Amino acid sequence: MARGKYLGKSILLLLLIIVLVLFGLLWFDYLGVIQAKGLFAPVYRRMGLQPQTSSSVSSKNLLQADLDNDRFAKRLESLDIRKEELDKREVDIRTQEDNNTQIAQELKDKETALEEREKTFNNEVKKYDDRMTNIEQIVQNLNGMQPKNAVAILNEMDDQLVIDVLRRAEADADAAGTASMVAYWLSLMPQARAAELQRKMVNKPLSLD
Repeated sequence: MARGKYLGKSILLLLLIIVLVLFGLLWFDYLGVIQAKGLFAPVYRRMGLQPQTSSSVSSKNLLQADLDNDRFAKRLESLDIRKEELDKREVDIRTQEDNNTQIAQELKDKETALEEREKTFNNEVKKYDDRMTNIEQIVQNLNGMQPKNAVAILNEMDDQLVIDVLRRAEADADAAGTASMVAYWLSLMPQARAAELQRKMVNKPLSLD
């Protein structure tokens, strides 16, 4: 009796081990860890399950890898486009800076030229003012002299200075309402010189320069 009892327990334990082994195989096959779908396919169909295979796992992994690669490629493409935009913007900025530098240089050159022209003009005005001042002084000196002495001084001057002095003397006489000495001075000069001076005064009424 005891021997039969132990034999029954042994058989029951063996059956339990077999069930556990089969259940383990079934579960690992479903997870795709081992390949036993041929053995358990009828069981899967009865249970309405789809076994997880390594091929399906690999397909999912490949699909995920492709998606990651696509995302990475798009990010690289986006970075390349952004880099091109930044490079173009940098070129545009440099071009604009060069244009601004050129314009600034042109403005500086024009300003320098204008300053030079203004300086030249001021110098010419000063020279003219100084000349007019000197001519006025000469006229005053000649008016205070004997006519012969005044004519002797005029004969030593060049034609343009004599003409400027005579015109100034006439203007001063007109302003003062007095008789001008110009006609008398010309009468005391050599005839040829007096004629030449009067011709130049008619042809160039303002200045010989």
